[in-house]
Amino acid sequence: MADPILKLENVSLSFKGIKALNALSFEVARGEICALIGPNGAGKSSLLNVINGVYRADRGDVVLDGHRFVRIRPGRAARLGIGRTFQHNALFGRLSVLDNVLAGLTRLSRTTLVEHAFGLKRERAEARDFRRRAEETIAFLNLVPYRDRIVSTLPYGVQKRVDLARALVARPRLLLLDEPMAGMNQDEKREMSRFIRDANATYGTTVVLIEHDIGVVMGLSHHVVVLDYGRKVGDGSPEEVRHNPDVIAAYLGTVH
Repeated sequence: MADPILKLENVSLSFKGIKALNALSFEVARGEICALIGPNGAGKSSLLNVINGVYRADRGDVVLDGHRFVRIRPGRAARLGIGRTFQHNALFGRLSVLDNVLAGLTRLSRTTLVEHAFGLKRERAEARDFRRRAEETIAFLNLVPYRDRIVSTLPYGVQKRVDLARALVARPRLLLLDEPMAGMNQDEKREMSRFIRDANATYGTTVVLIEHDIGVVMGLSHHVVVLDYGRKVGDGSPEEVRHNPDVIAAYLGTVH
């Protein structure tokens, strides 16, 4: 691969002796949309947790833009340009959409506690910049009608879009999406796919996403990695994966 932004090298992870990931290796090219697919329990969410430092692998390395890590802490991962959403929304339900999106910028704050306490120019300039970035992201994801709404009052599909906005507002180089379309109907999935595609095209954001809907995966992704019981059983373009007999046996069944 000519320009990988992410490499996984022989990554293994276990919980109480049960292998979640087993000597897993693959690369993600800069600027692509890479889908992780596989049955429930295949290790997909565990893999995202290793990439952004929620879990520490038993063995193996994560290489981000040439920098090698045995483990990267979640805070540092965010500062280095890794954004993340989770399978179940981790939004602040009692806050507005705007405040939730602003929360995605807190780890980028350079304002010290002293500057914040005395309201100095740097703190005010940073607050203006954060507000501008949040407003741009809200507009980009067509969330303006919901800007001041309390998140817990919004439909589930809109909440998932707010979660995407909170991850995207910091303009991450690598965006990890854990089932961003879970629980959505087909119209909502098409809309979310369009937003992910637009983020990839507009900002050059590399995306690694977990998705169970094979139709969505085949239409959205440039690259597909297939896991089964923590092992990689497929790795290639959507068409290559679709016709891989190991993938068919493990997951896809009779998809044509």
